[in-house]
Amino acid sequence: MPSSVPTWPELLGSATRTAIHLEMRDSYAVDYEKGPFAAWRAGFRHDPADRASWWRPWLDLIQETVGRGVIVRRARIVSEPVSEYTRFLYDGTFTNVAAGEQVRWLPRRRASDIPLPGNDFWLIDGRLVRWNHFTGEGASAGGEISEDPAAAKLCADAFEEVWARAIPHDQYTISQ
Repeated sequence: MPSSVPTWPELLGSATRTAIHLEMRDSYAVDYEKGPFAAWRAGFRHDPADRASWWRPWLDLIQETVGRGVIVRRARIVSEPVSEYTRFLYDGTFTNVAAGEQVRWLPRRRASDIPLPGNDFWLIDGRLVRWNHFTGEGASAGGEISEDPAAAKLCADAFEEVWARAIPHDQYTISQ
């Protein structure tokens, strides 16, 4: 196991074929009082036509990764009715899509019989897992890297099953 967790540019920069990401929480480090989530709660929405206002370093990294021919896919397993935070994510997902990510949503009820890893993850080229650890409140508890073939296989198999059942972002609707 590598001793340190690479930065996101290093991790995605190492991808040559695929970078897949599975998210399974209904909320991540929500600060209800300030920041993008609070602004969204107050009614702010990104204007798709005003790319300069929402484009940020993460989206540059995704666009660069996709531009090198790497397929970047993100799947989200969500409880329904969705949480307020999931509505926030949903409203901003067009930015991920604009950068070149493919995004799908899977209602949690449709995931009950899928063997899933215990944590969210990124899987790079089917061999390198970056586990994303979170506290009970959704704050980041750090990342961890694994090159264990069994862990990579678990992640790949779980992701592909989720992906096959999930609904593409442009077809998924949530009730408001």
